[in-house]
Amino acid sequence: MHSSGLWRPIRRRDYVISARPWRAALYLLTSVPLGAATLLTLVLLAVAGSALAVVLVGLPLLLVLVLSGIPLASLERRRLRLVDSTPLADPHREPPGTGLAAWLRTRLQERSTWRELGYALLFATVLWPLEALAVGVMLLVCGGLMATPAVMAAGGDGEAKVLKLWIADSYPEAFAVLAAGVLLLPVLAYPLGALAAGRAVLTRQLLSVPESGADSRLQELDRSRMRLVDAFEAERRRIERDLHDGAQQRLVALSMTLGLARLEGPAEPLGGLLAKAQGEADVALVEIRELIRGIHPQVLTDRGLPAAVEDIADRSPIPVDVRLDVPGRLLEAVESGVYFAVSEALANVAKHSGATRASVRGGVAFGRLAVEVEDDGQGGARLAADGGEAGAADGGEAGAADGGAGGSTGRVGGARVGTGLQGVADRLSVLGGSLLLSSPPGGPTVFRLEVPCPPARSRT
Repeated sequence: MHSSGLWRPIRRRDYVISARPWRAALYLLTSVPLGAATLLTLVLLAVAGSALAVVLVGLPLLLVLVLSGIPLASLERRRLRLVDSTPLADPHREPPGTGLAAWLRTRLQERSTWRELGYALLFATVLWPLEALAVGVMLLVCGGLMATPAVMAAGGDGEAKVLKLWIADSYPEAFAVLAAGVLLLPVLAYPLGALAAGRAVLTRQLLSVPESGADSRLQELDRSRMRLVDAFEAERRRIERDLHDGAQQRLVALSMTLGLARLEGPAEPLGGLLAKAQGEADVALVEIRELIRGIHPQVLTDRGLPAAVEDIADRSPIPVDVRLDVPGRLLEAVESGVYFAVSEALANVAKHSGATRASVRGGVAFGRLAVEVEDDGQGGARLAADGGEAGAADGGEAGAADGGAGGSTGRVGGARVGTGLQGVADRLSVLGGSLLLSSPPGGPTVFRLEVPCPPARSRT
């Protein structure tokens, strides 16, 4: 919600009789204990951390002090919903790895962490005292006026001080003061709501990282890149359909026609030529089927990534164990990219590794799909030194399952080989993924890929 959306309800006629004044009051009231607790925590961490830093015990406390804005900001985003119906997104990104060290490294490098620390300091020293003062004045004025008859009855002398300003010496006057307090309560609800709205606007501005021009351009480039990937996948699918429904069917019809012509028993050499032509048509039909599978396999479209990888494993000349845990379907670009990467890796294993067995295992964790292809071959594969290109796993150029990723060459184990996985690496990088290779001499070789995977409902 934009800032104007926070002020608009205050100008409505039904504001006083709605739940918004109560929500605004609750928002400001809860700031007081939370702000006091934040101030106490920051002071204790700063004092204890500084005092114990000389013996290194205080360094973790100072680190906690730096990170203390993160849980406070998370709570503030939830508390903001009291007055702002639009949720404030968490600006923190997922760590690239698991473990505390990766999490700390990511958080300390983020601008959001330091903005949240600044917000915590501002909240602890300035904001909550001002809110306590505003709410306290309202409660004191309205409560003091409405409590006048009770104070008069409790005093027993027939008079009561009203806000320490004047003395009410009769019950009619006391009840008139009470009525004034009741009438003043909805009047003060407007400035109280305005204060809560201003506080919410300030919170949203401080806890949301503004996009710089460069950041905006990078995000637009990312979106444009994904649109190009989607368009590329759609074009691949169109070509696959045209070949499957057009050229393949024509070749089938040609082979049948040539077979019928041979049944007529033509004289030589026409009969031999017809047999040769039918053989060539059958070979072309097999090749076009392989080409269709390389462009986009039907099993991937119909049954998803695990079934498609099982199909690759079944067609591999060496035994391949598959343990791939993928919940539901993923984006077509992600499924296609991972499929061709695994296909490329298994082709390399079969051609160059000398392995007797391979395995494909993977799953989804922290919003990323990780897949590893491991073999028990001779190892020794490495990243190509020339051109900065990635050497193919186990030192070989894969088949053209990805539509022609090779072309460059690298040197692995003394043999000059192609870098077919460079195209796979480029394709994964477009999806925001990465490609890693571990291949010590003597093996095993592990080909690992990671790629972000949106939830199944985002599949397009």
